Amino acid sequence: MPTFGVILAAAGQSSRFQDANYKKPFAPLAGRPVWMHSAERFLERSDVSQIVIVVAPEDREGFLEKFAANLAFMGITLAVGGAQRSDSVRSGLEKMGPDIDMVAIHDAARPCLATAWIDEVFAVGARTGAAILATPVVGTLKRVGADGVITETVDRNGLWEAQTPQVFSRDILEKAFAIEHAHAPTDEAQLVEAIGQRVTVVRGSPINLKITSREDLRLAEQALKALPQPKLSGPTHPFADDEKWR
Repeated sequence: MPTFGVILAAAGQSSRFQDANYKKPFAPLAGRPVWMHSAERFLERSDVSQIVIVVAPEDREGFLEKFAANLAFMGITLAVGGAQRSDSVRSGLEKMGPDIDMVAIHDAARPCLATAWIDEVFAVGARTGAAILATPVVGTLKRVGADGVITETVDRNGLWEAQTPQVFSRDILEKAFAIEHAHAPTDEAQLVEAIGQRVTVVRGSPINLKITSREDLRLAEQALKALPQPKLSGPTHPFADDEKWR
C-alpha cells in the first residue's frame, strides 16, 4: 500500500472573501477554523503519514501564535508559501519526508469532505498516478464580454469543474514542477497535464464546496451537519468575539 502525504493549501490572499478580520481558511466555522475541518478529514487515515499546511509568509507568525498547539497535537508540518499557488504547493512538497509515495493536494478552504470521496480518489490516484475529484458542469454556460453582454453560449458537453483533493505519484508531481510554465497554473492537474501525463477524473460532489465568500460559510455549516464528524481530542482554540485573524 502506498504512503500518502497531504498538502493543505492555505496561502492565498482571499481577496474575494472580503473580511477585514479573517482570511477564508482561518475563519470560524462551526466552532473551529475552516482549515482544521479540512485537516481532520485526513488525520485518522492509516494511509496518510504526513500533513503539511502552507500559509502565506505574512501569516506565518500569527498562525503559529494562534495554532501552534493544534499543529503539535495533530502532527502537522508548517510550510511558507510563495507568490503563486504553484510556488506554495512546491514549498509543501519540499517538506515531504522520503517515505511519501503519493501526494494529495487539498484546498484548506474545502472543509466539507467525505471519507468515501477521499477513498476513491486515493485509490484511483495510486492505480493511475494522477487523479482528481471533479463534478460535471450542469448549468448553462455563457461567455460574457467586458460590457456585461453575452457573447456566446458555451457547450457544456464534457466540461467538469475541478475540485480537490488532487492526487499524484510523487515522481510525477516532482517532474511537473521541474519544468518551466509560460503561465501560472491554477491547479496541480494543469501542471501534470503539461508533461503529458493523463489525469483521471473521479466524480466528486457539490457538497465539497470551496469557500470563496462569507455566504459560503453558511452553506458549509449546513453541509458539515450532513457529514460524519471525526472524533478528535486535544487542544482547541475557540473563537472569542474579540479575536481577530485575517
